[in-house]
Amino acid sequence: MTESAEVVVVGAGPAGLALACALRLHGVAVRVVDQAPGPATTSRANILHARGVEVLDRLGALGDLPGRSAPSLVLTTYIGGRAAIVTRFGDAGTPRPALVLPQTDIEAQLRARLAELGTDVEWGTALTDLVEDEGGVTVVLDGGRKLRAGWLAGCDGSHSTVRKLAGIPFPGAPLTDQWLLADVHAGWELARAGGHGWAHKDGPLFAMPMPGGEADDRWRLMAYLPGAKDERLTEPEILAAFRRLVGERAGLDGDRIRDAVWASVFRVHRRLADAYRRGRVLLAGDAAHIHSPMGGQGMVTGMGDAENLAWKLALVIQGRASGRLLDTYQDERRPLATEVLRNTSATTRLQIGDGPLLRLLISWVLAPLGNHPAVQRRATQVASQLGVSYRRGPLAVRGSLLGPDRRPRSGDRVPDLPCADADGHVTRLHAELRGRWALLATGDAAEACRSEAGTFLGDRVVVLTPDGWSTDEVWLVRPDAHLAWRGRPASGGLTRWLRGALQHGRARA
Repeated sequence: MTESAEVVVVGAGPAGLALACALRLHGVAVRVVDQAPGPATTSRANILHARGVEVLDRLGALGDLPGRSAPSLVLTTYIGGRAAIVTRFGDAGTPRPALVLPQTDIEAQLRARLAELGTDVEWGTALTDLVEDEGGVTVVLDGGRKLRAGWLAGCDGSHSTVRKLAGIPFPGAPLTDQWLLADVHAGWELARAGGHGWAHKDGPLFAMPMPGGEADDRWRLMAYLPGAKDERLTEPEILAAFRRLVGERAGLDGDRIRDAVWASVFRVHRRLADAYRRGRVLLAGDAAHIHSPMGGQGMVTGMGDAENLAWKLALVIQGRASGRLLDTYQDERRPLATEVLRNTSATTRLQIGDGPLLRLLISWVLAPLGNHPAVQRRATQVASQLGVSYRRGPLAVRGSLLGPDRRPRSGDRVPDLPCADADGHVTRLHAELRGRWALLATGDAAEACRSEAGTFLGDRVVVLTPDGWSTDEVWLVRPDAHLAWRGRPASGGLTRWLRGALQHGRARA
């Protein structure tokens, strides 16, 4: 007997779990499978930037993570033995600042939320084949078990089986030679209020405190090994290498490293899928794009993919939108991935660059610039992804009669505004966007526009009035907190936007 689901999500990492949670909030039946025997106990990522934290909030999956996080991330870069650059990643104008926590903690919170929504991860379940037809996808699992689904989402990482079976090219190239990575117990007298990085002619070395407070002695170490080519090192060999490298590059006592919690070797690759969709198969997260870990952009980008895809796929499944709406997923998200790949690649090349000219540039130009408050604010804003906009995408209204200087514009992120609901209860915009759209309006315009939007979106529209709302405009906010449309009530513009977006994948002014 063939089992069924509206969507099968392959991969229970941050992107897959976020996608599954979002689909459940939209009322979609989901199965989540992962070939691993159980949840990961080690992870590379240890920061989720502000945009990703907002996604967790909108999924109802934030829980107690903010209370367990370090308040901010500070990275001190040493050049020639002295502290040359102090970079601070903190609150970038949002009530949801970055979480400095292991990826495993974030995944656990997402799994708990998914369970609340009625779905558990099916561990030890590998995808072996897929057969697509006009009506859906037959997913073949190990052991010959079959699942029949309307749609298949590949969130199964850089070596994605879904992507390979769908025949989607994943072009790119390695950026660097090997890196060593390890979580260790070490008794150094380094300040644990932030991370430390040492520029060195043989390559950089980083030491990041693992969350746990001043009494904890766990550190995450990462070091570049120029010239090393695909060496298979054991954990003791990696630990021995770090004991040597921390002395050579940072002047630390390598004997203070007592043991390793976990150790690994990896190479930095830059790859981007040619397409995010092929028929009824979709990609998100590392299955669609991989890049350098510099800047911690992996989780936040993948979770943004998931949230963008979820509301569009739900509308298609529910018969409220045509398949053309799904094409806008790639149109909106792939340009962002291209930019992330470009920025992280440039940062990586700068970190591993050698030569007297580059060292002179870093010491005398980049170091002073890196300490400038305006430069740090800009770096934090870029890393946070709060400035991501889809203004140039197919769903954005251009040439608005309201004027080009009005903010936000169609496609922009709308902040988490304090609001009142229709009964006068105090709430927040993002807290109401859990599987729903929001109409920001007041008075008669609110009810009139809710009826207008309900023709296309059913009962998944909530009317809110932001504090101090003094305009007769109406804003329609998408479930991912981006502004869909703004305009005057009774102008017909809301209906034109909804009809164009949902049926044609193109905004109509």
